[in-house]
Amino acid sequence: MAGKWELYTDKSGEYRFRLKAGNGEVIALSSEGYSSKSGALNGIDSIRRNVDSEIVETD
Repeated sequence: MAGKWELYTDKSGEYRFRLKAGNGEVIALSSEGYSSKSGALNGIDSIRRNVDSEIVETD
């Protein structure tokens, strides 16, 4: 089963999202709440566009 994005509202009424792996494990969460659904969807879109990023180790 493929992973999926879940869009939901938190206790304060803000939109948030999480990415779940095919086994149901949460592998990414939105770091902020969004006041609009479209804002949260734009956040998901931004991650999807930038997912092919390099890995950089820091000290």
